[in-house]
Amino acid sequence: MADTMVETTRPIVSVRDLAVEFRQHTGIVRALEAVSLDLHPGRVLGVVGESGCGKSVTARAMLRILDRNGSITAGRVTLDPGTAAEQDLTALEPEGAQIRSVRGGRIGLIFQEPMAALSMQYTVGNQLMEAIRVHRDPGKAKARERAISLLNEVGIPRPETRIDAYPFQLSGGLRQRVGIALALAAEPDVLIADEPTTALDVTTQAQILALLRRLQRDKQIALMLITHDMGVIAQMADDVAVMYLGRIVEFAPVRELFKHPQHPYTRALLRSVPNLDATPRQRLATIGGAVPQPGSRPVGCPFHPRCPEAIPGRCDTMVPAPVPPGAAGASCFLVEDAAA
Repeated sequence: MADTMVETTRPIVSVRDLAVEFRQHTGIVRALEAVSLDLHPGRVLGVVGESGCGKSVTARAMLRILDRNGSITAGRVTLDPGTAAEQDLTALEPEGAQIRSVRGGRIGLIFQEPMAALSMQYTVGNQLMEAIRVHRDPGKAKARERAISLLNEVGIPRPETRIDAYPFQLSGGLRQRVGIALALAAEPDVLIADEPTTALDVTTQAQILALLRRLQRDKQIALMLITHDMGVIAQMADDVAVMYLGRIVEFAPVRELFKHPQHPYTRALLRSVPNLDATPRQRLATIGGAVPQPGSRPVGCPFHPRCPEAIPGRCDTMVPAPVPPGAAGASCFLVEDAAA
């Protein structure tokens, strides 16, 4: 982990002012609003927040795999920004050949539930070999060798045998390792891991996180790690984007975020983390209320109905300025006032 963000390296993916809406029978629902973030080679960006805050929608919008009723209404997702190879992913057809070459090629995705990425009707080897041959066709024999190498790389024992197994014959931890191998099949520059340890036991979670960190460091991959677990963020991330109701409410290097959290929501998330110094049977702190449905977005600051520090007449009527892209800060009137 690092205390400061790397400003000298050009990001490999840049997201600017991304907005997403979903059409429902009740009307238009805003899921994302002015989301900006950068993914740098060799660094881990942790994206954290409660369920329903827009973390997974951000990842799916970046890869253009939103549900059919969803659409990007504003902003850009740029691959290789500032280079001759710069590519605006939001301008590509969601089912076109160009975005398909990026999806799984330059950018790999690890799903929360590996069964969402794996078919039960085909062997692990068939699925890995297909992913390899779609992006880099070395021939069937070489693809099989590469698939066995990938299974070995992600720590699956007896890969020469397991390559011919079906996903339902594997444990949850092994299936998730296969999912990671699938995401790495085309040697991507960027890896998006969407809650990759949620369905796993604690021991397997630790193994998967250690594997992701090792692969990310060895290959200098830009890793975007989506989670609701602040403990995982502390262990894995270099920089952290805290999301609430479709907005990034705070961005900071991980050490700075844990030492000096600025946004009331960030402080509330940190208070809810179990503390080894707590007295026996001490209750965990909780955040009052719940994340509103995107269709019931409150007027003003999205967090103000749950915020004990909300300023009447201000937080409930005005929206604070977004966090400047690539800079540490918080979208909060309290922070603005303190700075002023």
